[in-house]
Amino acid sequence: MTGQRPRQLFVERQTYRRRRIQDAARFLPVLGIVLVMVPLLWSEGAQGVSMSGAIRYLFTLWAALVGAAMVLSHYLGEDKAGEAEDPPPATEPGDR
Repeated sequence: MTGQRPRQLFVERQTYRRRRIQDAARFLPVLGIVLVMVPLLWSEGAQGVSMSGAIRYLFTLWAALVGAAMVLSHYLGEDKAGEAEDPPPATEPGDR
């Protein structure tokens, strides 16, 4: 036991951040589905929310989800661009 190295408990900050962004990207559709169902809970009638209010809510929600997806994809793409990529294998002119 004295000759063994202690197990590393933490990962690099960049790896941790990338995993949390991936988790957020995976959770975004679930959040969107739940928020789209919210107008079903609104009551109709004199004191309820009008149909135009529900449509405005859905459009605003859609725009916010698109914006959140753009931000998350930007951060995920930024991390991939920073990684070293292997060049494609060289091919002969006659190979396809």
